[in-house]
Amino acid sequence: MVTRQNNVEIEERHVEKKSDSSLVASTFIKYAAYIIIFFGALYFLVRYVFPMF
Repeated sequence: MVTRQNNVEIEERHVEKKSDSSLVASTFIKYAAYIIIFFGALYFLVRYVFPMF
């Protein structure tokens, strides 16, 4: 009877999620400001520019 040994190497990976709450908050504030500016410009167009036509 022949016995074989399997030489298997198992690689372990440990992935850590790094979450910086200040980075998340500043990104949220930035995009919220973009949305407010967009709706402000849209309001200006509807309120003052479109009635001229």
